[in-house]
Amino acid sequence: MSMTDRDHVHEQYRTEVHLEVRQSVWHPTREGRDPATEALAAVVAAAPRRVLEIGCGTGAFAGRLANALPDAEVVAVDQSARLVELTASRGVEARVADALDLPFADDAFDAVAAMWMLYHLPDLHRGLAEARRVLRPDGILVAVTNGDDHLGDLRREAGGAPLHTQFSSENGEAALREHFDVVTRDDLSTRAFFADHNAAVAYLASWPDDVTWSLPPFEGPREYAGHVTVFVAR
Repeated sequence: MSMTDRDHVHEQYRTEVHLEVRQSVWHPTREGRDPATEALAAVVAAAPRRVLEIGCGTGAFAGRLANALPDAEVVAVDQSARLVELTASRGVEARVADALDLPFADDAFDAVAAMWMLYHLPDLHRGLAEARRVLRPDGILVAVTNGDDHLGDLRREAGGAPLHTQFSSENGEAALREHFDVVTRDDLSTRAFFADHNAAVAYLASWPDDVTWSLPPFEGPREYAGHVTVFVAR
């Protein structure tokens, strides 16, 4: 998989189609905990006056930030013009920008959010350094990512293998500690629900794997385990 290839990532997120397919199947943990909600709570707890979301996708999280922090300035960036357009339609200030070269001054934000996107950066540590640069000295980075065995059972059943990335539940903490003094983590066991076999096949097809998927047919709905971590770094 070309998870960090710039051209491949641009094509993946040129429109919202693949992203929406992947987002549609996810449900909270059995205890009702949702990673995005936990990330939102971490940002809100910091009482920021100015917040940046890097890699904002369709703007769902940025919109939640704006609603939860009505007195704060929320800014969102993404490399996809279409996703920036969708984010702006939610009333959020959004612009096209490169996470490796953020168009903001040093110490510009109290909080930065990076939701399921750091594994795509062609230079992870440059991206983390940029996030640290635009944060004020007491600011926080909230980063959400998946574990190495995230949907591993589904991928193995379909003839593939678990997806190991450069920023995961397993290696994300070590990467963050190269740029931040304090890193905490919250690990969640999310669940993916597929209404039928076709839905599971569509999900697999939404990823740019170099795999010819071959998921054995099954009847009715099926659930697979997800593994997600919410990191807070300061």
